[in-house]
Amino acid sequence: MDIPTTYFLVSLMILANGGVLGLMHKDLPRVLQPSAVTWRIATLLLAGGCVLFAVQDSLPKGFILPIANGLVMLGYAGYWHALRQFYQYRDFYWFFIPVPFGIFAVFWFAQIQPSLMWRILIVNAICLFLLLGCFFTLIHAKQQGPAISRRVMAGVFLVAVLFTVVRLLYFGFFRVSPGQSLLDQSNWLHIATPVLFAMLAVIGTTAYLLLCSQWISHQWKHAASTDYLTGLVNRRTLIDEGKKRFTEARARKHSFALAVIDIDHFKRVNDEHGHDVGDAALKFVASRLVKSCRDMELAGRQGGEEFLVLFENIDAHQAHAAGERCRAAIQNAPFDANGQTLTITVSIGVASLRENDTDFHDLLRRADQALYAAKASGRNRVEMA
Repeated sequence: MDIPTTYFLVSLMILANGGVLGLMHKDLPRVLQPSAVTWRIATLLLAGGCVLFAVQDSLPKGFILPIANGLVMLGYAGYWHALRQFYQYRDFYWFFIPVPFGIFAVFWFAQIQPSLMWRILIVNAICLFLLLGCFFTLIHAKQQGPAISRRVMAGVFLVAVLFTVVRLLYFGFFRVSPGQSLLDQSNWLHIATPVLFAMLAVIGTTAYLLLCSQWISHQWKHAASTDYLTGLVNRRTLIDEGKKRFTEARARKHSFALAVIDIDHFKRVNDEHGHDVGDAALKFVASRLVKSCRDMELAGRQGGEEFLVLFENIDAHQAHAAGERCRAAIQNAPFDANGQTLTITVSIGVASLRENDTDFHDLLRRADQALYAAKASGRNRVEMA
């Protein structure tokens, strides 16, 4: 199969993949749709470049080559932009700037001063920059959680980077005649180029769709384990994690403690200032608890105005001090209620692991009893079980 036919087949494969992404567009969450649109446009630009490369010998090179190479460079830049949109990074478009320079360089070295070597070196240098941008965006995104599709896509872009480096080195060291065509089958690099385009568009788009699928799955799991109002883990997650930590502490003979926290006079806040302020107060307490928690300490919302904090590797004395740390973090921070500054206080019951505790609920039950004692003793205090 000759190179022009390969380019045509590759363009059809790319268009088919772009069509699949287009069919799925409406089923994607709204937050992912801008990225999907950009990815689809980039894929179509790459397909257009392949078609023009296939017919380059039938049209003036000074006309067809700048457009073909420009479409490919814009496609790569579009992939980079789509990935940044997907991970919700800050928008910037400066990486599109090299593309017009590349288009002009191709025109100059195709029409004014013919040189296949300089055309390839300049275009591949720009493509290398754009492909590296895609690769490092995916590598940096590992902080947002593991994903097989992200690693597959990073691998695809890494292969494209390495291939582009090989092209740069080859045409930088081995001179080629100015009139040589990229459709010349005597050079394996010319044959491999459309295969690279197909790999990027087909495997890359498949990996992109998997990336979207895994993002949706992660969001569902996050919603199932998170309190919708405060963003803290919910009661079910707290209990599951508490049971796990309780079992590990008993098995390893480590200390373990928890604190049950209740907002003082929360009903009064709702009655006097409205439920919007009440919701804001819950968010305020949640944020203060998160800021006061240290490594391996987990804060969550049990329900209503009640919260729970799990502590690890602290004895009873340290657990009481940790409860005081949480109480002070809330009391000492002003809370704005529609322009009026309020002081929010909490009552806290703390329980630490004992030898006669048979399961996590024994610990939780004693912490609840300590909470009632804190409220009976005047509120805004910490009581140990």
